[in-house]
Amino acid sequence: MSSIFSARGIKVILLLLGVVTVSGLVVHIGPERIYRTCVSLGAVGLVVMLVPSTAMYLLDCVGWQLTLGRHKAAVPFARLFMIRTAGELVNATTPAAYVGGEPLKASLLKTFSVPMADGLASVIVAKTTMTIAQILYILLGIGLSIWVLVLPASASTDHLSGLTVIVSLGLLLFATTMFIVIQRQGLFAVMFYAMAQCGIRIAALEAKREQLLALDEAIMDFYTRHRAPFFLSVGTFFGGWLVGALEAYVIVRYLGEPIDIVTALSIDALTTLIKGGTFFVPGSIGAQEAGTLILLRAYGYSDVTGMTFAILRRVRELIWIGIGALCLMFVMKVERLTEQTDRS
Repeated sequence: MSSIFSARGIKVILLLLGVVTVSGLVVHIGPERIYRTCVSLGAVGLVVMLVPSTAMYLLDCVGWQLTLGRHKAAVPFARLFMIRTAGELVNATTPAAYVGGEPLKASLLKTFSVPMADGLASVIVAKTTMTIAQILYILLGIGLSIWVLVLPASASTDHLSGLTVIVSLGLLLFATTMFIVIQRQGLFAVMFYAMAQCGIRIAALEAKREQLLALDEAIMDFYTRHRAPFFLSVGTFFGGWLVGALEAYVIVRYLGEPIDIVTALSIDALTTLIKGGTFFVPGSIGAQEAGTLILLRAYGYSDVTGMTFAILRRVRELIWIGIGALCLMFVMKVERLTEQTDRS
């Protein structure tokens, strides 16, 4: 209990520090200046800003659909999109490192006669393909940022930060590769084997051994029989990341600042790295804003533009959280009606 409390306490402290950081940045830059810059976007600009994220969500849904295997035709795309958006709501609003909504997605697929094991297998594989695409996207963004930015060769801090990025990406790539290898061998089979070798026995896991091994089988079946959809899924998620870069282009353009698509892509990829690297902070609050501000300053933009950029991205996140809440209410209502119909 004490460890759980301490973990929650750390989360609360990080959240408070994030809020203080954002507040401090806003006060330092000037609330009125930021407000005027946000208002300059206008209603049309706000709608246009949502177009890239909508296209990204649609492509991500296609990426997940490709991992459903034989169940792909059983779930209408519109319903799959709502299920995924509802799951992403849980990922964005619960302290579960962006994976809390994955079991919910698998559970909601049962409405379309998709077994829980197959549903979980699809979300695990989709999360893997999305992570691979994300790593490739970040690598592309880093390459472009080196090209776009002119950094002093003698600045040791730049060498240090570059080394940190390379090491972080290397560890992430290694972890993802190992995760794929373990999935191909049987994620839970490996876990049960390791526990047996260490003399560890957990009753709750043993009670679900058959279901977990069935999940292993479903995952291994996808990797064995569906290699083309696996690579297509990676490509689709990568396309989603590329489309998402248009959001950075649109925001900066509507704020009246010059930008080209290469710069927008490199900025978006590096902000993705910042957000992913600060997953331990609830909502990446404070860390995401400070990182984005520093990043845009490196590209020659003002503090006002950098902070406004970060705030507008938060607005987009809140809009999609609202859409996710509506989707969750709808799919849960449909599920209840389906259960009542089955009982009657």
